[in-house]
Amino acid sequence: MNAQKNGVSINGRDYRWPERPVVVVCIDGSEPDYIEQAVAAGVMPWMKKVIEQQGSDLRAHCVVPSFTNPNNISIVTGVPPVVHGICGNFYYDRENDREVMMNEPELLRTPTIFKAFQDAGAKIAIVTAKDKLRRLLGNELTLGEGGAICFSSEKSDQVTLADNGIDNVLDMVGMEVPSVYSAELSEFIFAAGVKLMETVRPDLMYLSTTDYIQHKFAPGSEGANSFYAMMDKYWAQLDELGAVIALTADHGMNAKHDAAGDPNIIYLQDEMDRIMGAGVARVILPITDPYVVHHGALGSYATVYLPVDADVGALKTELNAIDGIDAVYGNAEGCEHFDLAADRMGDLILVSSKHVVLGTTASRHDLSGLEVPLRSHGGVTEQTVPLIVSQPVTDLDSAAQLHNYDIFNLALNHVAH
Repeated sequence: MNAQKNGVSINGRDYRWPERPVVVVCIDGSEPDYIEQAVAAGVMPWMKKVIEQQGSDLRAHCVVPSFTNPNNISIVTGVPPVVHGICGNFYYDRENDREVMMNEPELLRTPTIFKAFQDAGAKIAIVTAKDKLRRLLGNELTLGEGGAICFSSEKSDQVTLADNGIDNVLDMVGMEVPSVYSAELSEFIFAAGVKLMETVRPDLMYLSTTDYIQHKFAPGSEGANSFYAMMDKYWAQLDELGAVIALTADHGMNAKHDAAGDPNIIYLQDEMDRIMGAGVARVILPITDPYVVHHGALGSYATVYLPVDADVGALKTELNAIDGIDAVYGNAEGCEHFDLAADRMGDLILVSSKHVVLGTTASRHDLSGLEVPLRSHGGVTEQTVPLIVSQPVTDLDSAAQLHNYDIFNLALNHVAH
């Protein structure tokens, strides 16, 4: 990592210095259809102008597993999980025999783009919905007076100058602390972003939402369109303030239920117990986080840890025969296919089909909090995400597959400043 006269170099990529503020937004759970339908409904006038006249409307792949942590960290490092090491929201530390939330900065294996730019003198502001991401996103940044700003709307009443680079956030934004299960948790982020752009005017700003709305509402529904109309209003304000705005998502979202509204679940620990005997294998669901009301800890991706003498080939064959399982990989082939860190994945990697989720056992999943039929993510079917920039993007390799973690590259290197 080193600073250059005209920009910085980090994680094998060069980035130009921003001549005006660059705002990168991760819209949690936003498959492209949400934006397309909201634009068609006439509730996103700024986005309509960007798509049709002003900017660039692209598509990209997110990281699989298509969960929050690995994708947000890929976006802010510019590289996939095989490099930065965050392969899920949750993993099994086999060496220490413990299941671990992947929220700790020490699990990161590479610095962020923010760290490189701050070291070169840039002003950085990061606002995220849930506090679980805040410390990862702000890893190694200098906070305090004159340093970076990094806080979550979830804990916006607890910010301090020493720990977050800012204080009195509630007064600045003019909102109360939102519920973690609300659209307002995300709205707070954008309201704060506009205030920070008006006052601090960061060189780089990162705004990352929650997917509470996408878990509840399908594209084109009144609830979804209202949420996207809200975001459109704030993006228009950031545009008016002279920022380049680049939008992507950490993953898409799909219905995971049958015609009656009941979840389509394969209880994978039960299947492993049936095949190998009770407790011989350990199923880990990397979607797991503290906010299970959204999804009941059910997603379309799982990893399985096996005893050393297990017949991986035979297990792959048997598991592939289960209706609703799309693919089963051994560790090496799965990690190569999805660009994951092999030491943080199990011996098997499983992906389920579009409308099916993977669980452990029925007794371990409390679905009482699900307010609507299950919508979730995690697999390849949630891999396509928007990649929209408020200005024209030029000089792209038309043959290359874009990823959401290319967004800083597009916003800094492929937009005329």
